[in-house]
Amino acid sequence: MPEKITTLVKIDKTDRNILEQVQKNGALTNQELADKVGLSPSPCLRRVRALEEAGVIVRTVTILDHKKLGLSLTAIILIGMDRHTPERFSAFEEQVSAYPEVQECYLITGQDADYMLKVVVPDMDHYHHFLLNRITRIQGVSGVHSSFVLRRVLDSTALPLGYLA
Repeated sequence: MPEKITTLVKIDKTDRNILEQVQKNGALTNQELADKVGLSPSPCLRRVRALEEAGVIVRTVTILDHKKLGLSLTAIILIGMDRHTPERFSAFEEQVSAYPEVQECYLITGQDADYMLKVVVPDMDHYHHFLLNRITRIQGVSGVHSSFVLRRVLDSTALPLGYLA
């Protein structure tokens, strides 16, 4: 088995345990978190604040049930660009960042595409409108390939912390 990695920020076993717990449930109170990781509340809070200040904990979010909100269609879109210039990529990234339907955007390699987007909309009609009136209108988009999610087999935001020392 490969050796554990050394992180850019000093993380000990207790910090890792804190990170594992807050990834599972970011709504834990400090008291609940302290109980789960075996600390008293004050040191636990100091560690959480230190992890936030170090930029390890970026933000805390609430994950909503997309289906219960009527957002039943998830599309994975591969997008090709006509020119590979910093200005073209920057303009594209700025534009898609403004669309609330886009949950994820990656500049990728290894495909016949430059970007991969994860998009959530209510249905195919809304997807069609989004594609034709937003994505294909962005200057530089030269090709679009859409795939649709049939079932979410695994949908996690948790990072694999087992690699940390």
